[in-house]
Formats: sequence, structure tokens, C-alpha cells
Amino acid sequence: MIPLKYYLILSAAFFSIGIIGVLTRRNAIIIFMCIELMLNAVNLTLVSFSSFFGDSSGQIFVFFVMAVAAAEAAVGLAIIIALFRNKLTINVDEVNIFKW
Repeated sequence: MIPLKYYLILSAAFFSIGIIGVLTRRNAIIIFMCIELMLNAVNLTLVSFSSFFGDSSGQIFVFFVMAVAAAEAAVGLAIIIALFRNKLTINVDEVNIFKW
């Protein structure tokens, strides 16, 4: 059996990679992918603690997080497509929606 700390270290690494990606990248699609990576890191933590404590409530909560992540991806990609059609770029530095 793999100890809990290995799962938590892997989850922290994934979450850190996601944060670094959100803060350093300027491509909107990569930023959304990094947000999804952070949500999956949280899911890994929830499942790890759920398995460790023998309680299924963490695994049930993961399904709700996955539903929110799917909705976020659909809405986020729709926003990216709309921005690309209007501004012809997905670079977040070049997109300024407050300008006319």
C-alpha cells in the first residue's frame, strides 16, 4: 500500500505546477488547462484522504468538483472563442475588453 504522504506530495506538485502555469503563461487556453490541473490536484487530495480515513464522502465530493470543472471548461472555452472572434488573439496581455 502506498502511504498517504506520497499522494499528498504528488497533489502538491500538481497544484504548484498549475499555479506557476497560471501566473507565468499568457495563452488563455494554457491558463484554463492549468486551472483544470489545480482542480485535479484537489480531487487527488480529496480521494486520498477519503481512502485513508475509510469515508466515502470525499469521493462523492469529487464528483461535484468534476461537474463544476466540466462546466467551467465549457464556459471558459466559449469565452475564449468569443474573444478570439472579436480580437483575433487569445493572448491575455493583448486582450483588453474595456477598450472600445
